[in-house]
Amino acid sequence: MTDRVTIKEVAARDGLQAQSVEITLDQRRELIEALAKACVPELEIGSFVSPKAVPQMAGTDELARSLPKTGPKFSALAPNMKGYELARREGIDQIAIVLSATEQMNQNNIRKSLVDTFAMAGDILARAQDDDVEIHAYLAVAFECPYEGKVALSTVLEQVGELMRNKPARLVIADTIGAANPRDVKSMMSELVSQYGPQLLGCHFHDTRAMGLANVFAALDAGVRQFDSSAGGLGGCPFAPGAKGNVATEDVVMLCESSGLATGIDLEALLQGVECLTQMMGAQQGGRAHYWLTNNWQKIAN
Repeated sequence: MTDRVTIKEVAARDGLQAQSVEITLDQRRELIEALAKACVPELEIGSFVSPKAVPQMAGTDELARSLPKTGPKFSALAPNMKGYELARREGIDQIAIVLSATEQMNQNNIRKSLVDTFAMAGDILARAQDDDVEIHAYLAVAFECPYEGKVALSTVLEQVGELMRNKPARLVIADTIGAANPRDVKSMMSELVSQYGPQLLGCHFHDTRAMGLANVFAALDAGVRQFDSSAGGLGGCPFAPGAKGNVATEDVVMLCESSGLATGIDLEALLQGVECLTQMMGAQQGGRAHYWLTNNWQKIAN
């Protein structure tokens, strides 16, 4: 297993998309610039969705045109082929697509059936191969669905197999409502790593039940080396009321670095990015170790 962990920073998309405060395009740009200074290897800038559906993501096309020419690999979410084409038009060549493991989550989230969602994903993945574009395919509610309850491991394995036939650059197992536990994460990810190897797999955890970081550790223990996280723990799923948010990037960096796993992320600059989010939200942001890290980050860096 490699001692290097790749973190995709998602605060500028997953963190902001459901926030109730007004966020300007200039503020989003400032946040992206602050997070880029932290040397995150991958940075999700937004999504190419209808502004009527997700007002906070309006103007992602304009934002994409002003991205720094150097720094992290910039990515965006595309909900369908139209979104994929819009992202490509703006030069984005790492694109996320999301499929839910259950029928009801697909219907409630994107108004499509499970069959239609997987067919759409197949079309985008085929197009991306011709365009030489990286697709990160997310399997949402892979552990539990807010409508249908726990998702069987056999269901996830079957769906992952179908997606892998279309050769995504990364297959991300997403605990969308923060319902996973370390035992189930270790079991699922160990099986997937044994079948596909760690290079094609990633995980996306939420901290709804205070187990986000423990689930990251379980996935690390299974061999996974690619994770999504959000600076300050900002985010959360609208289908999980009271959700704490995404697992915090600074907490994941602390876990990895203190365990001898390199992330390449500048923790001091990352904490400055969290402060940028605090100013945007008008309320203190930060992961579970934020206070300690703010006063002791040098201990991790050294």
